[in-house]
Amino acid sequence: MPEKETLERAQEDAREGKSPSTQAGEFVREEIHHVREGKHGVKSTKQAIAIGLSKARRAGVKLQAPREGTTSEKTRQQAVRESRRAKNSPKPSRKRSAATLAALKKEGHSAASKKALSAEARGASSRRSASARHQSAMKAVRTKRKEGRMAASQKSTRARRAA
Repeated sequence: MPEKETLERAQEDAREGKSPSTQAGEFVREEIHHVREGKHGVKSTKQAIAIGLSKARRAGVKLQAPREGTTSEKTRQQAVRESRRAKNSPKPSRKRSAATLAALKKEGHSAASKKALSAEARGASSRRSASARHQSAMKAVRTKRKEGRMAASQKSTRARRAA
């Protein structure tokens, strides 16, 4: 079950008209924090992201299932089930939840490190085309608002001075 704060942040994103992937980002963020806190581990950064997206779908975020060819058919079907489950949520199995947590507790925590997350982001970016990366950058500029643009400008200035 996601934390109350995470649900509130995701709902706020939804009210502000932000995309489902932005709303889901709150759940992914929470999952990364759980791994860092030592609540449980994960095999890879991708697994931590997948757990966060799964929680987002179950919480009612209107995320689409992964496109065909990007993941296995089994994973796609699971994503569809989770989206459906959000509408009429049955109580989760206690035995299954306990078994999942026990398995995750045996995994490592390095997958949530800054280095691992950075490598995952770079890998995801390199799999996208230049035009797709450009489009998302342009959308970020449009949706950042004045305060966000100013903060980004100040950050880049600090980075240039540090280099």
